[in-house]
Amino acid sequence: MKRTIITAVVSALSVFTFSNCVQAQNKKSENMEKKILFVVTSHDKKGNTGQPTGYYLSEVSHPWEVLHKAGYKIDFVSPKGGTPPVDGFDLEDPANKAFWENKEYRSKIENSLKPGEVNSKDYSAIFFAGGHGTMWDFADNVELAKITADIYENGGVVGAVCHGPAGLVNVKLNNGKYLVDGKKINAFSNEEETAVKLDKIVPFLLESKLIERGAKFEKSGLWQPHVTVDQRIVTGQNPQSAEGVGEALAEELKKLK
Repeated sequence: MKRTIITAVVSALSVFTFSNCVQAQNKKSENMEKKILFVVTSHDKKGNTGQPTGYYLSEVSHPWEVLHKAGYKIDFVSPKGGTPPVDGFDLEDPANKAFWENKEYRSKIENSLKPGEVNSKDYSAIFFAGGHGTMWDFADNVELAKITADIYENGGVVGAVCHGPAGLVNVKLNNGKYLVDGKKINAFSNEEETAVKLDKIVPFLLESKLIERGAKFEKSGLWQPHVTVDQRIVTGQNPQSAEGVGEALAEELKKLK
């Protein structure tokens, strides 16, 4: 009788332990699926103009607000790591205020990772925030390009808004093709660059470079919201498109489950 009871207890403990292990593993997997890497610029000057720049705050805060509320975990990386320069600092924007006053995420962005500290396998999506600084330090960053290609080829989602797609222009896949080749892509347009009188200042025109890489470029009029989704790539045209990019990223991430 005692042996039967002991056997039953051991069996029950085994089932309980196994169940706990499975739950812990499932929870770990769920957290992994929900992790997103935000990329922001480290560059703080618009060419030789002396004008300050950096990541555009609303292009971080608006997608962050959507994805944070949806339960996704977010990390930050910048080409140089540490505290990146910020532009478009307007705390009358509720999303900007919510982000800037969130102690956890304020600390994360002000202590951003360096590319070499990132394990691409930890992320199901990567998002490139805009700001003119990106035009000087995103395109030629080999480490960021590799991280982006790895996340995409692991079945993840790639997102970018405004000048953020500068981070996509030199990303190549294992088949040797550019990531954007043959895909519908959106970004800050040549007309918008001309309108802000920086078309002769930036190292290249983003729309033209993406087309050169084989992208099927889409755009709307000046400052009009425009979000494009194609083959797990989500891109937005300007700051007005940032929230929409966040919403589209959330929808694409749902499909991964």
